[in-house]
Amino acid sequence: MPFLFVVRRALLAGLLLLPALGVRGQKAPAVAPRVANPAWLEALVATSPVLRQHHVGVALADAATGEKLYEFNADRYFTPASTMKLFSIYAGLHMLSDSVPSLHYVVRHDSLLFWGTGDPTLLHGDVPSRRAFTFLQNRPEKLFYAAVPSVPAYGPGWTWDDYNYYYQPERGPFPIYGHTVRFYGQAGQPLPRVAPRFFRPLTEAVAAGTPNPTNDHIRRPELENRFFAYPGTAKWVDETPFRTSPALLQQLLQDTLRRPVGVVPFRLRPQDSVRVVRGLPVDSLYRRLLRVSDNFLAEQLLLLCSSRLGPDSLSTVRPIRVMQKLFLADLPDVPRWVDGSGLSRLNLLTPRTMTGLLLKLHQEVPEARLLSLLATGGGQGTLRRRYRPVAGRAWLWGKTGTLTNNHNLCGYLRTKSGRLVAFSFFNNNLPGNDAPVRTEMERILTQVRERL
Repeated sequence: MPFLFVVRRALLAGLLLLPALGVRGQKAPAVAPRVANPAWLEALVATSPVLRQHHVGVALADAATGEKLYEFNADRYFTPASTMKLFSIYAGLHMLSDSVPSLHYVVRHDSLLFWGTGDPTLLHGDVPSRRAFTFLQNRPEKLFYAAVPSVPAYGPGWTWDDYNYYYQPERGPFPIYGHTVRFYGQAGQPLPRVAPRFFRPLTEAVAAGTPNPTNDHIRRPELENRFFAYPGTAKWVDETPFRTSPALLQQLLQDTLRRPVGVVPFRLRPQDSVRVVRGLPVDSLYRRLLRVSDNFLAEQLLLLCSSRLGPDSLSTVRPIRVMQKLFLADLPDVPRWVDGSGLSRLNLLTPRTMTGLLLKLHQEVPEARLLSLLATGGGQGTLRRRYRPVAGRAWLWGKTGTLTNNHNLCGYLRTKSGRLVAFSFFNNNLPGNDAPVRTEMERILTQVRERL
């Protein structure tokens, strides 16, 4: 049965969608009476001199039973930052199958028209897929790219002057190279090596001694694809987003496929049979997205979900609405969810809502798979330097969320007694350096591990 038909029927009837492959049937979290907050934990949080100057919220619950173990400001709204990526993952688990849809296409006589699903992996530098590339390279028909209607390059509430930095590439329906250029510099060499090579002629060396107020190796004018390389005194690597457009995509595809690619308006005919090319296993995408907190992959994941709701346009609003209506209506507080990555400061969550989502994930996804997707304390990603294993055994798996003046952490921790605890620990409006807050969070959560 087509996925779009199922969604429409569910919206009309108020039913639930069937979970995607690998997700157990959804059931409501167990409702347990709130227990009194442990006095020792209340003292650690409420009287901490490190935490007292900013907005703090904590919610802990038993992952197996849903029992509330501790709450502090758990019903107040916070800027979640990148912890919002867990909502995007939850959408993917319900809307996608076990592999990524890489592109849609139709064949008309001697022509093949193709368009994007939002798949970010085509020739990506970290999670590369060549399946769509090989498909297009080997097809006998003439190739034509159709620019399907999609979202603006930047999400609502994003910081516009971060356009030059690796963590904020432009969104789009048919990404290539992760929408970034990689530069590899050597001391004493005025020009770095450039990948893809297409952008080498657009890269210029800045004269030695030129002021560099931002200390960036590469600067790009806001509205242009020109890259200025500042000389370095040591080996360096930089990754800078490029401005996207259908015309540039056409050039990049022709350059890498070594064959002509036309561009046509997107228009489906009643007789068209839309087909899909499958890509990487979804967990490859989810794991990279969560462990290193990849904003671009998270944004594109919502577009992939949108592609399952119909191939004629890509939107972040559509999958968010479907998820909130069909799967998230029973969360403690209504989340304000506006993007896939958490880059937007318009997102708002309460700690108990995030912990509620963690309970849902634990109930619907096999535990081993779920924990393998997250960063592991002392292991990899954003937690590699903290929450180190004890006696060789990991005990914390989580997702960080950091914006200027905000640092959050949510996930799961295993106590000494063997209990798995779902937790959310939010810190907003920090007055300065967040390093002391990270250290204090680790101290408190270590005590949770020891004493709960």
